[in-house]
Amino acid sequence: MAKRTSSAKKKDFKIGVVGVGRMGANMARNLADKRFTISAVYDTYPRSAKALAKELNCQAAKTLAEVTAQSDVVLTVVTDDAAMRSIFSTRGDSLLTEAKGTVFINCATISPATHVEVEKRAEKVGASSLEGCMASSITQARKGTLYLMCGGKRSVFNKVRPILDALSVDLRYIGTSGQAAQVKALVNMVMNINTAGLAEGLGLGEALGLDLKVLMKVFSQTGANSRVLETDGDDMVARDHECYFSAAHAAKDSGIALGLAKDAGVNAPLATAAKGQFDRMKKIGLGELDKSGVAELTFPGRKGTKKKS
Repeated sequence: MAKRTSSAKKKDFKIGVVGVGRMGANMARNLADKRFTISAVYDTYPRSAKALAKELNCQAAKTLAEVTAQSDVVLTVVTDDAAMRSIFSTRGDSLLTEAKGTVFINCATISPATHVEVEKRAEKVGASSLEGCMASSITQARKGTLYLMCGGKRSVFNKVRPILDALSVDLRYIGTSGQAAQVKALVNMVMNINTAGLAEGLGLGEALGLDLKVLMKVFSQTGANSRVLETDGDDMVARDHECYFSAAHAAKDSGIALGLAKDAGVNAPLATAAKGQFDRMKKIGLGELDKSGVAELTFPGRKGTKKKS
């Protein structure tokens, strides 16, 4: 964990937020609660931006350029590489318009190469960027207890440290641009493998007629234990798949990790299999369920399981 320094004092940053879905909106709320100034919010769904702007008493920007004009730091929380390249476009409406001196903290789970490209584009117009890769959920975003992994120039990290501290309970500076995204990809790869594996174990236990409460207790006390057991086990059994991290995002993030594996010449059969399960969820219309919904593919008699012939 990066060490907190007594010299890091809160500055009256003007903070814009681009992408105010469940994560982005709750990060903005947390910062506002801690008396940071939220200057503008923007989303491709204007209704979401307007509602949050009214709640936080800030501007609902109609364009990306307006966010930059109103802010000296901009948090971005978008869906994928294409969305990231779009908001940092070199033509048309873009956060890079008149962006000299602006710091961008980019929190989406995207490919490391895209983070590197965004840093280059920002620096070309006199701005700077930092990866703020999150390994937490909506609840942690609201409470300011994110696990936050940062990549980019150390000087940029230090400059916005008060904001990062306000967002996180455990803050780590990983290294240069792209490296935090690599770590995040591996975190999600292993998490997705564990989630798919737990769903298979519990599904098989159900098919065998075992007491699943006892089975999960045994899992928790043996080598079958995992963080996923704690967060998803009960939900898999109860079929409570309220979305905190969607199956669609799990498929995307596993794909990012598999791309890294291919480039490194590393075989990753378990990641491939896990991605296949989340891809299947998308195919049968379950992609917006929480990743715990992968149990719908493994428990007997559920939507995604095949009936015995």
